[in-house]
Amino acid sequence: MGAIRTPRGKWIEEGLRALCAGGPEAVRIESLAQALGVSKGGFYGYFRNRDALLAEMLDTWEREVTEEVVERAESGGGDARAKLERLFTIVSAAADRTVTSVEAELAIREWARRDEAVAERLRRVDNRRMDYLRSLFGPICADEDEAEVRSLLTFSSRIGTRFMAADHGGRSHAEVMRLTRKWLLR
Repeated sequence: MGAIRTPRGKWIEEGLRALCAGGPEAVRIESLAQALGVSKGGFYGYFRNRDALLAEMLDTWEREVTEEVVERAESGGGDARAKLERLFTIVSAAADRTVTSVEAELAIREWARRDEAVAERLRRVDNRRMDYLRSLFGPICADEDEAEVRSLLTFSSRIGTRFMAADHGGRSHAEVMRLTRKWLLR
């Protein structure tokens, strides 16, 4: 019986884990193989080199935080509010997965500060996300400016609240996020 290959997705996920821990410099084939408990030879069955892995990591991240999220939010049908509710639930649950975690988001944003190709991809992802939010808030808001503000606040709260150390006047962070969702959907 032949050896079972480590799936391609495991290499990508481990690469993203390394990126989160130490930036793109930490994504090293030998280190990933060690973390996966395999030889690095299996890596080359999937990827030409480290750059190919880095590109696939970004492709996977981009697909999962844009198109897959949109497809899931749209799949249940309903009006814009129903889709936004679903979107909020999807994004909250996705925070626990390596590929779609806030940590991966922040690591890619940091990487984009030093790499123009990553910055361009990040702009594309952010624009896709904002376009989708606008498409959902547009029917809810009578004013285009209000739809833009709600879209920005929704997107910003996904990333920004991780940087806050403030207390919430006796409320938990989860309670404040529920209140925020309620306010955004009014």
